[in-house]
Amino acid sequence: MGVWLMGTVTMAIVATQNFYTIDRLLNAKPNATFAADIEKLGYDQARDLLRYLSSELNRLYFQGWDFTQLAIGILALWLVVKVPDGDKAKWGIVAMLGIVLFLTVLVTPRIVSVGRGLDFVPRVPPPEGLRTFGLLHATYTVLDGVEVIVGVVVARWLVRGKQ
Repeated sequence: MGVWLMGTVTMAIVATQNFYTIDRLLNAKPNATFAADIEKLGYDQARDLLRYLSSELNRLYFQGWDFTQLAIGILALWLVVKVPDGDKAKWGIVAMLGIVLFLTVLVTPRIVSVGRGLDFVPRVPPPEGLRTFGLLHATYTVLDGVEVIVGVVVARWLVRGKQ
């Protein structure tokens, strides 16, 4: 459970920091060659290019994490089935797996598809698909949060069951 929960928290941190790092680098220009390349390309074009790279990395990370969670969840379920009085924990893990399966099959592929359609598109006026992307992202975030809460509860049940 610890690996599953920590992986989820780590993914949230990585995804947000990928985007925040772009502006930090563009503003700080910590490397002379980087600064010269930004000047040649132009700030806005460089930012768009780096945001595209971050988007692609996040897409890759989330798709990989979705499948990794399925494997971790199946392993956790297999381990908990053998725990005496582990019925509540077992059903909690089944719920978590259900959330991950829903995200993996329905939400993440749509986020990837809609997100790619928004790459390099001006945000003023808001492009078609931006609202859909926001709703999909919010759905993922909320369900991921529910999954973490259920995971913490399951972990507590497992720890208390050992006492």
